[in-house]
Amino acid sequence: MLSARCPGKETANEDAAAVIPYDERSGVLVVADGLGGERSGELAADLAISSLQSELQEAARQGVLLRSAIMDGIEQANLAVQELGIGAATTLTVVEIHDGTARPYHVGDSMILAIGGRGKIKLQTISHSPIGFAVEAGFLNESEAMRHEDRHVVSNVVGTADMRIEVGSAVRLAQRDTLLLASDGLFDNLCIDEIVERVRKGPIDHAAQRLAADSLRRMAETRNGQPSKPDDLTVVAYRLRV
Repeated sequence: MLSARCPGKETANEDAAAVIPYDERSGVLVVADGLGGERSGELAADLAISSLQSELQEAARQGVLLRSAIMDGIEQANLAVQELGIGAATTLTVVEIHDGTARPYHVGDSMILAIGGRGKIKLQTISHSPIGFAVEAGFLNESEAMRHEDRHVVSNVVGTADMRIEVGSAVRLAQRDTLLLASDGLFDNLCIDEIVERVRKGPIDHAAQRLAADSLRRMAETRNGQPSKPDDLTVVAYRLRV
């Protein structure tokens, strides 16, 4: 798990992340990317994750099904951020890991990838944004989307009355498969094939460091038409051990 403030930024990093154990066979990975500027985004991201963590801890004590606990935790996070009363909001991206499977839950445009050892993408979430939906519908390609002036617009966030949670199907993980959760600081600066190539090789901690370093380098300098969008950056990477 790595997190870095946007290059040249003097205010706080508005991203947050956590790895939350649930029971002997299960755990939860989380990334949040706060919106709102000043301290609003930072507060929203931190509060969303702490609310989810509290709900999971209580649910684990009561033996609640993990899927139900995550849904309840995201709902509680949404209420907690709304109650700040300062117009704060955050994305929230969650992966449930249980008995060798991974199930995605997300709100917003922080993304989840599951990548096989040979580079096959087994899971890729769709960003809750006009640009994300345009790519999914085939109206924009990845290169056009990364350079679009509305790339920053998010249509679904934690901290609003109409928040919705997208839940994906469980994906069976094989040995050497890699799960990646990241804020848009990664996906706005590296193309999917670049991410896949970097994350599937070598030890998982080295792969995450390579992703972060290359993303920050792109943010700091634009050359050869490469994408460059300075932003806070958070990466959580997990590889199944068997």
